[in-house]
Amino acid sequence: MASETASKIVAPTVDQINSDRITQLAEKYWAPHTKNSHIPYEPNVIEDLYFQEIRGTNFSVRRIMVLEFSQYLENYLWPNYSHKATHAHIMSIVIMLNEKFRERVQVWQAFKENSQHFPHFFEQVLNLSVERDELLITIKEQTSLLVFVNRCFNSMEEPICRDQVKRLVSLSMWVSLQSARRDSEFRRCPKWEKYWKAIQKKDKPEMMEKLMWERTLLHKMMCKFMEVLDSIPEEGPIMQEKVLYCERFLEFVTDLEALLLTRRFFNTVLDDCHLVVRCQLSNLSKRPEGHLFRQLLDMLKFYARFEISDVTGDPLTDHDMTELHYNNITSLQKAAFAKFPDLRNFSLANVASVDSRESLQKHFSNLSVDKLRAIGSYLHLVPTTENEKDAPWCRTDEQFLKELLISRHEKRISQLDSLNEMPLYPTEEIIWNENVVPTAYFSGEGCLALPKLNLQFLTLHDYLLRNFNLFRLESTYEIRQDIEDAVSRLCPWKAEDESVYWGGWARMAQPIVTFAVVEVSKPNIGEKRPSRVRADVTVNLSVRPEIKAEWENLRKHDVCFLITVIPVNPIGTKYDYKNAFIPQVGLHCVRGCEVEGMLDSNGRVIEDGPEPKPAIPGDKRTYRVWLDCNQYRDDMNLTNQGGEDVYEGFNIFMRRKPKENNFKAVLETIRELMNTECVVPDWLHDIILGYGDPGAAHYSRMPDTIPTMDFNDTFIDAAHLRSCFPNRKITYSAKNREEMPRPFKITFDRRKDDQVKEEEKEVLTVESHKIPKRGPYTFNEPKKNSIPFTPTQVEAIRAGMQPGLTLVVGPPGTGKTDVAVQIISNLYHNFPNQRTLIVTHSNQALNQLFEKIASLDIDERHLLRLGHGEEALETEKDFSRYGRVNYVLAKRLDLLSDVQRLQESLEVKGDVAYTCETAGHFYLYQILSRWEQYQSVVRPKGVDPGDVSLQRISEDFPFSKFFENAPQPLFKGASVAEDLDIADSCFRYIQHIFNELEEFRAFELLRSGLDRSKYLLVKEAKIIAMTCTHAALKRKELVDMGFKYDNILMEESAQILEIETFIPLLLQNPQDGYNRLKRWIMIGDHHQLPPVIKNMAFQKYSNMEQSLFTRLVRLGVPTVDLDGQGRARPSICDLYKWRYKNLGNLEHVYNRDEYKSANAGLQFDFQLVDVQDFNGVGESEPSPYFYQNLAEAEYCVALFMYMRLIGYPAQKISILTTYNGQKHLIRDVINTRCADNPLIGRPHKVTTVDKYQGQQNDYIILSLVRTKAVGHLRDVRRLVVAMSRARLGLYVFARVSLFENCFELTPAFQQFIKRPNKLHLVLNEMYPTERQHLQPPPTESTTVIEEMTQMANLVYSYYMGRVKAMKDFYYAQKKWDEPGACDVKDRDRMISKHPGEDRDTDSEDEEGDEGDKRNKMQVPTPIQEEPIEDDDHMRKKMRVSTPMQEEAIEDNAVPMETEEAGDDAKEQHQQQQQHQEVEEKEDGTEGGKM
Repeated sequence: MASETASKIVAPTVDQINSDRITQLAEKYWAPHTKNSHIPYEPNVIEDLYFQEIRGTNFSVRRIMVLEFSQYLENYLWPNYSHKATHAHIMSIVIMLNEKFRERVQVWQAFKENSQHFPHFFEQVLNLSVERDELLITIKEQTSLLVFVNRCFNSMEEPICRDQVKRLVSLSMWVSLQSARRDSEFRRCPKWEKYWKAIQKKDKPEMMEKLMWERTLLHKMMCKFMEVLDSIPEEGPIMQEKVLYCERFLEFVTDLEALLLTRRFFNTVLDDCHLVVRCQLSNLSKRPEGHLFRQLLDMLKFYARFEISDVTGDPLTDHDMTELHYNNITSLQKAAFAKFPDLRNFSLANVASVDSRESLQKHFSNLSVDKLRAIGSYLHLVPTTENEKDAPWCRTDEQFLKELLISRHEKRISQLDSLNEMPLYPTEEIIWNENVVPTAYFSGEGCLALPKLNLQFLTLHDYLLRNFNLFRLESTYEIRQDIEDAVSRLCPWKAEDESVYWGGWARMAQPIVTFAVVEVSKPNIGEKRPSRVRADVTVNLSVRPEIKAEWENLRKHDVCFLITVIPVNPIGTKYDYKNAFIPQVGLHCVRGCEVEGMLDSNGRVIEDGPEPKPAIPGDKRTYRVWLDCNQYRDDMNLTNQGGEDVYEGFNIFMRRKPKENNFKAVLETIRELMNTECVVPDWLHDIILGYGDPGAAHYSRMPDTIPTMDFNDTFIDAAHLRSCFPNRKITYSAKNREEMPRPFKITFDRRKDDQVKEEEKEVLTVESHKIPKRGPYTFNEPKKNSIPFTPTQVEAIRAGMQPGLTLVVGPPGTGKTDVAVQIISNLYHNFPNQRTLIVTHSNQALNQLFEKIASLDIDERHLLRLGHGEEALETEKDFSRYGRVNYVLAKRLDLLSDVQRLQESLEVKGDVAYTCETAGHFYLYQILSRWEQYQSVVRPKGVDPGDVSLQRISEDFPFSKFFENAPQPLFKGASVAEDLDIADSCFRYIQHIFNELEEFRAFELLRSGLDRSKYLLVKEAKIIAMTCTHAALKRKELVDMGFKYDNILMEESAQILEIETFIPLLLQNPQDGYNRLKRWIMIGDHHQLPPVIKNMAFQKYSNMEQSLFTRLVRLGVPTVDLDGQGRARPSICDLYKWRYKNLGNLEHVYNRDEYKSANAGLQFDFQLVDVQDFNGVGESEPSPYFYQNLAEAEYCVALFMYMRLIGYPAQKISILTTYNGQKHLIRDVINTRCADNPLIGRPHKVTTVDKYQGQQNDYIILSLVRTKAVGHLRDVRRLVVAMSRARLGLYVFARVSLFENCFELTPAFQQFIKRPNKLHLVLNEMYPTERQHLQPPPTESTTVIEEMTQMANLVYSYYMGRVKAMKDFYYAQKKWDEPGACDVKDRDRMISKHPGEDRDTDSEDEEGDEGDKRNKMQVPTPIQEEPIEDDDHMRKKMRVSTPMQEEAIEDNAVPMETEEAGDDAKEQHQQQQQHQEVEEKEDGTEGGKM
């Protein structure tokens, strides 16, 4: 199986497809592009294709791929399906569906039409699934049917599947049970018997045959499986198809067991069949070919005995499981005591002494078959002799009966105990085990012994365990790549004296000089493993200084690996990347460790801290590391049994990049969650597991919905508010609603009137309220939102402010971040005592979000940014923990100086501004008393405020002197009310000073920076931001310090791994058994790319790439779909808007000048340009999945150079591609052609589509690379990302004949192919142009580019013309001045004292006199920043200062007239490519693969 799984399927090329018989038939009968000339439907075509191309080729994947790609299912098989469909027709549909699942493209879309035929089709599939005659249906066909049925069970979110499969797993399937077993189950749960009788009453006699067939179907399938399993011999040749069928069947049964909906009744039927015991005793489980079968069987055993109540669905604790186990044993003991005297010793023994496999075997070994059978029938496990005919599937031989009784009563190992004893670091046995960690070349044909992440989970323990295992294995795959890369670079060879000779060097690995275990601590009470194991590793760092610094900067808790290699290859043997890794390097052992620190010259660990590290002489460095205690115990046990001591042979010490090396901390966090009482809020629990009503957590269904909400500054004015609630009845508190100023409070009231439309049931009451002024200064004015939110954005904001779960789907350019920021701001102002946690996938997204939050009306002392990404924040302020501590300390001093000024203004003696405490006393005894006295004067009791004199308000105000620096006059004297309001605002300003000082008082008591930062996090901060990775890494630390929060907002939710989305819910301890979380807002887009999973098996087979956001959408949780995009031109938006519900365009994409203008020099705003082979070559693959296309690379760069030459700014152009190989090739072409050319330079970015998600640019040049097969662009999510990055222009270079026929891409590519597929240029048009968008250019200036070389030559000639014009301009302008004739500018500003001070600048054009035009003309500035227009404009703007620069420009002009030019670039790239790291091979990191 390993070799089959690892084998790479080579997709057929376009030429092969076009010349293929299938393609010719498709063009006659069903191809979309020949629709008008199709021949009428002929059933014989399906028969012929099935028996010749599918079954006749032994189900060749290549032939099936050609058929599926031709849209055979969508356009021929399903439209022509009827009740008369033949076996070949049914099987063809099944094969096509399985292929779609294998390629992970849309499946059920094809059945939307003619869906009424699906029940009949599904029934026919089930009939064939239980057919036992191999002459009628082969074992390979049976396997395909089985896979299809499993796919249907795993697609229960689709109504078309759910309606069919749920009938197969209902209570009525218990008709298959032995009658005694069924009665026993009914006694255990009486309500099932009640339902059973009700079902029997409802059954109609005429339907009984069909109903019985449905109810016994899964039982028949299991009986058939056991027949196939029993037909496999113990020795001799084996039919591989049967092995595959058995593996697939175990996968199917495990999937049914792992879903509560299907396992509830099926688990009992499975147990009654004794399928697990039969598999354990089978011949296949003993053969080497059954390795994967045994692993799958272990998974099935795990789920068959999972810790859950099948009746209630509640999780069972260890105590519950122990109780069940004791009940089983004691019931057997009672039976043995009463009925079987031979088992008297067993009956009287205590449970602990008889529940092991060894003791049970000892007690049952002497019993005869009859007695064993009697015990089995007494326990309702096997039928009695009289009822034998009712259960013909049941074995009753001695071996089976013993195993049945023993396996049923032996004590099971606690899942939690086995998890806690599991080493977290992978070893060589796991890292290179293909069935556990498959290679990158997973084809999707076979199955694997891996857990799956689908829609539902049994319990939170099951949820965490599956994620734990997959996260561990995905990390293991990445570790394997790093080890193979580092060790192969070291080139270990076998020396003549049998020692290891190192033939190379590696940045990330060093040969070990010495290794010694220095401490093994005693186990803790109740544990078997040592409490701590420490070792010292010495390496010789005779490497470059920067690499030495990297090694010396290894931090505490960094994970490293200890590796043993025993090479067999002699010195000089070249390492071959295409051959197996382990035999070449002789890898023997891998163990993980965690760095405690580097040792100083005295042998002490150098602690991390602000102090500089001591200098250590020489190149030898010793690191103290912690070893895994569980692993050490296992290794020592093997050594004590005569095995090898692996700790004596380590000879390589390997580190990893810090960014990719957090797996151990995340695994520890998951394991810790499984060991603690994992309290998820009640309103979220069932939704996370995938059960119950998916809309139960929507704010409209929550019990604590808030009727009146302050929307703060969400609305611009009353008219904007009105437009955001169309079709709603709105009442206003003021008569003239147009004059109502913001902010607004809205009360939502639902009418219970069935006669009224749904949207009219809600009545809104709007009232305006005035925010009290915060002080007399201009900076006291609050910052206000200026974004006119759309109705759906307002609904998202409203939902986010209410308690419950809010899912916001944000298509590209719809203002997801603005919505998130407004929700945070509104929560901050509405609930000042609540704390909000912000979580994103990337530091970049978090920083974008945080920069917008920091610019809102939020007090910055309440903002905190955790993690290492805060350095990239483009703000002058430091929002990290220590940055905020420094801010608080500085702010405290500022406030105390204000108190000092206030004291002096009041002429109060004493040092009241010394500390926060003294300031508090000053406020209490001096400020409040004066204010109360003032209030008694201006607001006397029983006197109308209007009767108070204006003069007294200003004259008696006690703080006038303090506010002398405020805008004067302080009191306007216009009205009493206004002046009283000013006085109140002044007091609020003073009050705020003392309130802040009271909050900062703790910082005077806490002396260390660490304590202060903890206090800030736990008490002071109200809005805390971090990445999901930081949350996973620091959970224990946050929980231990008492971190609390009430709301979570997650941005980029669809890009975050399921488990990394879940962990932030549990960063706090529950209060009285309840989680205090009130709101969970998730914002994302499941139509764009999912989380990056590097290993294709985990991505495809285990569905690990599915985010929690996507799963909730699949489950039907209500979403708010943003529907107004403001990024792209409407025409470009049309390329991807079909993927979203009602996505429209905002007004500004029609009205702004940049959208009205055409793209200069280009006829169209988007175009698909056909690129044919160059020198007879299209796509190439120098190494696996490292796809390149030289013709497309040269064409993309030529278009970029053309755009730069006509004036486009470089920062507005990005070049994207779908593969890493092409990214590197384009970069190489740019380096060769134009990177160092001041006229052209580099584009803003050259990267992959996957890496560019979340970013945008005005102009995108896109290379699709592939010419043989569509590849991973068939994933529509990647297409959506690719199409939605451009704002103003999108130019796609691809093989049109390949992509235009792809079914999944049809909606986008149909729009592309309406336009010419040759690049249309408009010559002599400079950027920016006056031509309007969609205005046709003059015919004489339009040029059609036929091929890449023509474009290259045009750019070259155009370039040389520009250079000549610049030369002429330069010589015409050149003028010499006498020495000393230079004008000297006067400096009237601060001059830096030190040449390296930050405030100084290197620019030679510093704030000069505006009138000094001549000086400005002679300053040499980068040409790429200047738009190069027609000659008149150019004479005004071009500046080239020296003949040397002219020569430099001319030297950088690279002619592309010859074919050799492209070959040079490619040859240069391929030489560089040989040295790239393994991780740069094309994989899921940036592009995935197909």
